Amino acid sequence: MNSTREKKKAHAIGINHIALEVGDIDQALEFYGAFLEFEIESKNHKAAFIYFGDQFINFAVNASREPDRLRHFGIAVDDKELVRETLIEMGVEISPGKFLDFHDPWGNQVEITTYTKIQFTKADAVLKGMGLGHLEKTPDAIDELRRKGFV
Repeated sequence: MNSTREKKKAHAIGINHIALEVGDIDQALEFYGAFLEFEIESKNHKAAFIYFGDQFINFAVNASREPDRLRHFGIAVDDKELVRETLIEMGVEISPGKFLDFHDPWGNQVEITTYTKIQFTKADAVLKGMGLGHLEKTPDAIDELRRKGFV
């Protein structure tokens, strides 16, 4: 007997963390720490956990991984152009195109975006705790949130 009722599903609320494979934990912390502020929650020679408020990246050692092609992840920042300038100073090759995309030393493809210009929203208490309570969404980002019924 086939049921036409749809099975109940859990609601996806957001991304808690991502895990990135790197060749060396200390080098990963140095590379990402050169252009991002974060807290190191824990670290050993096989893994590290860095926090951006209520979300985190788990670095895990795997020296034999292949570089990303289409796969990537995005980090929202308060100052995208500061990240661009810092990456250029570090000698990191920026991918061509309208986005701020690059590969880290282990082939993970990263996209940097400006928090105020996108629909992704942190809770006010988290932003304040991060010292970023002053950030305000652009009118376009607010319109995008409004179209989806979020404001």
